[in-house]
Amino acid sequence: MQATSLYDYQLPPELIAQYPVEPREAARMLVLDRRSGACELCRVGDLKRFLQPGDAMIFNDTKVLRGRMFGRRHGEPTGARFELLLVMARDPEQRRWQVMLKPGKRARPGTAVVLLERDGRINTRGDYFMVESVNSDGTYEVEFFGADLETLQTRYGHVPLPPYIRRADEEADQENYQTMFAARAGAVAAPTAGLHFTPEMVAQLRAGGVTTGAVTLHVGPGTFLPVTTEDLTRHRMHAEVFELNSETAELVNRTHQAGHRVLAIGTTTVRVLESCATGDGRVHPHHGQTRLFLYPPYRPKATDLLLTNFHLPQSTLLMLVSTFAPREYVLRAYELAIREKFRFYSYGDCMLLC
Repeated sequence: MQATSLYDYQLPPELIAQYPVEPREAARMLVLDRRSGACELCRVGDLKRFLQPGDAMIFNDTKVLRGRMFGRRHGEPTGARFELLLVMARDPEQRRWQVMLKPGKRARPGTAVVLLERDGRINTRGDYFMVESVNSDGTYEVEFFGADLETLQTRYGHVPLPPYIRRADEEADQENYQTMFAARAGAVAAPTAGLHFTPEMVAQLRAGGVTTGAVTLHVGPGTFLPVTTEDLTRHRMHAEVFELNSETAELVNRTHQAGHRVLAIGTTTVRVLESCATGDGRVHPHHGQTRLFLYPPYRPKATDLLLTNFHLPQSTLLMLVSTFAPREYVLRAYELAIREKFRFYSYGDCMLLC
């Protein structure tokens, strides 16, 4: 049995970052040698020291939706307030969506919910959604009426900050919780390793001979779910939409053929590349949904280096990180990060496994 409890650690709550550092590349970076377990404390701006001409850096170009919205039941302006989180579009027009909805007991099929302005007032434009059905996993199917989804996000949408950021979203989060690579809308959470990059930093890496490529994985709300079974092999991963295009697949394969390394920016990038990898480490273009769950003794086939933020205890993301280096090395690195008062989670610092 693979025990989930082996991936536990104790984090002082004050180390959970509530705001990002400025500038982005000033965040701290713990470098873990995958083979020896040795650690070095650096800054993200030092990343170029650990890369060589010919290496490839692959990032996730998903864009976070302003997907948290609030509303009240039609005809009940002072009734219970609903909170909605977009999960996945169900039609090309993006009228029908799979969503998370609270309070669930009041969200019966046929319920019409009028959307609230960002200041909490009921909108007078006629924008609302209708609850259509409840899914077996506790999510809901809804249909939006009124303006198109992009307009609805602008009018009513809030940045879907993770639950461990214990504050309401602010205007600055619209930029802070979006990576410089964001191009394809669809995520409900940011691929947080990408938050550390600026155009100037990427330009410096490219000038040093590092090539870059993009994949897409639209991060779903399941990324924050803990593993609830003690035998982690019984955990069922959430499905996420992804794409590896032919250009990036060729870059990865060409990099390895030339004897160079592939750096994945974030666990989402790893999941895309490993979902498309064959036994010999080659990747092939593909798009669809992945439920890939990576944990030891699996060893990545298409990815050599990983830059990632620090993750929740007993999470699938921490287990994925432990496929790059022995679990004991990873947890010792986390202990060091805690002693050195690194900032954890989405707006926090990061580690490089090389």
